[in-house]
Amino acid sequence: MTAQSSADDLLTGFAAVDTSHVSDALDRLGLAGQCLGLRPLDRSFRLVGRAFTVRYVPVGVERGSVGDYIDDLGPGQVVVLDNAGRLDCTVWGDLLTATAHQRGVAGTVIDGVCRDSDRSLELGYPIYSRGTWMRTGKDRVRVDGYDGPVSIGGVRVEPGDVLVGDADGVVVIERDKAASLLEAAAKKVADERSRLADIAAGKNLLPKWLEESLRAAGLLKQGETL
Repeated sequence: MTAQSSADDLLTGFAAVDTSHVSDALDRLGLAGQCLGLRPLDRSFRLVGRAFTVRYVPVGVERGSVGDYIDDLGPGQVVVLDNAGRLDCTVWGDLLTATAHQRGVAGTVIDGVCRDSDRSLELGYPIYSRGTWMRTGKDRVRVDGYDGPVSIGGVRVEPGDVLVGDADGVVVIERDKAASLLEAAAKKVADERSRLADIAAGKNLLPKWLEESLRAAGLLKQGETL
């Protein structure tokens, strides 16, 4: 198996789990990754891909560019924009949405706001942000760097990290921990499905080990249940 096919398998695997499963797996492994305050423009949006990062800073004497990177991106990539959580100007609008959608980009995650949200909804292009605001970032912020570490919702994001988004928000998985994290998240899915099947069958939600421990301690007789 090539490195590329292995990476693609990881993204396919993460597409089968929810952010809640990933979040629980992150907690179990003692990792951070839950992006605070970011929501999808539409609850039906799903997002899975690897981070292409862009960092913005306020303009100074040099005006700079808001971004001319989009033509270099493609399928499997997520545009990750660190605008320092600013709510007063945007770094993403309809032209970027249309281009990203046409190029098959997986979605956009913004620590800040976006505008022209109708285009995202029309095309079904996933955007996660702190909200919407019409004011342009031109002459207010500029690109400070591409493909470097950024902060999104209080989480450090490195180029190539995996992002998963759904109706509940966005989580980030460090690139070198993605395989083990996916394994833990998949186990969470399997355990949850088993318990849902028990509920459908009329069983209670008490963990099986509890009854076994009580029987071993002589507090519950064989054949008795809680």
